[in-house]
Amino acid sequence: MPADAQRGAVADNSAMASPSDAEPIGATALATAATAAAYALAEIARASDRAAMAAQAEVLRLRVAGTARINALRYPRALAAQETTAALPEDRRDWEIGQAYARAAEPPLELARIAADIAELGASIVGEALAGLRADAAAATVLAAGAARGAVHLVAINLTAAPNDDRVAEARRCAETAERAASQASASV
Repeated sequence: MPADAQRGAVADNSAMASPSDAEPIGATALATAATAAAYALAEIARASDRAAMAAQAEVLRLRVAGTARINALRYPRALAAQETTAALPEDRRDWEIGQAYARAAEPPLELARIAADIAELGASIVGEALAGLRADAAAATVLAAGAARGAVHLVAINLTAAPNDDRVAEARRCAETAERAASQASASV
């Protein structure tokens, strides 16, 4: 990764909380993987004279960064909900805690959506890339699929009171879409 790109990646991740601030460590790792996949696909598309695909990958990379920032705000709030609602009546406290965790589930769900989009774009880039870069594009696509699959677990954990929640099902569908794209990309190399 070029030095200026490394600086950009560091800047994108700087909005995330530090480990001492109840950092969403798993989500941070998944966002980093999705960001790396999108970055790689953008570079591969540029090298292959596919400017529109490179622009799509850049937009997806920026969407991951924005989602990570939102997650860094919501996750600590969900963890703090037990304490901040302690003085409320039990039914109100339970509702507030449930709402905090439901809000905390949204960024990982959005990450699953974006990672699926990255994987689908990656499968397209594999077919358009220069021959020497197709394996790299396939690897980036597989990485994006892994981020989508990991996000499913975070959505489900944040919605523990509702295992059949539609958001968990949507996250699973995103992961399945990403996995199909990764399989397609790998088979195309």
